[in-house]
Amino acid sequence: MTADLVPETRVLAVASHVVYGHVGNKMATLVMQSMGCDVANLNTVHFSNHTGYRQFKGTRATAEEIRNLYEGMCMNNLTDIDVMLSGYAPSAAAVEAVGYIGQDLQRKAADRPGSFFWVLDPVMGDQGRLYVNDDVVPAYKNTIQHADLILPNQFEAEVLSGIQITSLSTLAQAITKIHSLYNIPHVIITSVQLSKLLPSSENPSPSSTQNLLTIIGSTTLSNGQPRLFRIDVPAIDCFFSGTGDMFAALTVARLREAVFDDSNPELRNTKSWVSPDEVRPIDLPLAKATEKVLASMHDVLERTIEARDRELAATAAKAETATGTEEELQKKEHLRRTKAAEIRLVRNVKFLREPTVEFKAREWEGDY
Repeated sequence: MTADLVPETRVLAVASHVVYGHVGNKMATLVMQSMGCDVANLNTVHFSNHTGYRQFKGTRATAEEIRNLYEGMCMNNLTDIDVMLSGYAPSAAAVEAVGYIGQDLQRKAADRPGSFFWVLDPVMGDQGRLYVNDDVVPAYKNTIQHADLILPNQFEAEVLSGIQITSLSTLAQAITKIHSLYNIPHVIITSVQLSKLLPSSENPSPSSTQNLLTIIGSTTLSNGQPRLFRIDVPAIDCFFSGTGDMFAALTVARLREAVFDDSNPELRNTKSWVSPDEVRPIDLPLAKATEKVLASMHDVLERTIEARDRELAATAAKAETATGTEEELQKKEHLRRTKAAEIRLVRNVKFLREPTVEFKAREWEGDY
């Protein structure tokens, strides 16, 4: 392989699709293809744009449609997949259909340990609320036990573990519970604001954490206990749609790269790519991969902020002279700002391939 491409990887990406912008499979496909992966798309929704605009047109795929597409692949022997990445599914039945696909690919690879790996992003909600129907939660709980790596955000980790994350110790407890309850080898909680978890006695200088996001990851030991690491990154003061999809897609490529670059050549032939117990948390392929993932994301999002500010400045005069009711003006301003914050991926793909790692993994220092 060339220096800036990951090992040859065939990916089945099952997620949403939008006509405009980069979220879901629109994001994940470009990210993984830019890094050398061969991606097959199975789209679970077809929307005009992401839902952050508050208005959209399109359709949601039914569970039957999802299964039919996969059955068509099977008919033609097109299931030589190395990694499956599954994201948003629009219903409980659709989650079950995606789960069937993942388990079927696992069965096909059962005689070749390590030859198939399933990354599952349990898209259910954020910021303390669900944005899927209630029946999607049990569907995910039944499905994730078959995945190799899951990527919940803090709220989703709370839903899956049943533990409210209010401190570092409850955060570690939640990951430990997810490992044990669902028998999942790898977990990454993709965003935690430590300043909201640390009491003032533990955080005498709030400024030291209030502008940081912490990513917590773990790969189990042979006894099922976690090997926890953390990476702190500067928080960027803007809401972006599609960052979770970017994180997941980058993780697919970088984790496969880290496994193939690992000093233990047997790891790639090990079920779920679980490293031997003597490997320290910060030396895990999952930790090495996450360092590169966050480096690329930080670079792309910094340039997105710069482009957003330029676009907002260029459209400010027109916005100031806009006419209409107060409600109409608020809607126009929301659309202007949402469009300006679309992630600028196409012209920044070099940062996907060539990350400069600044944020390093650290071992967990608390109890668990």
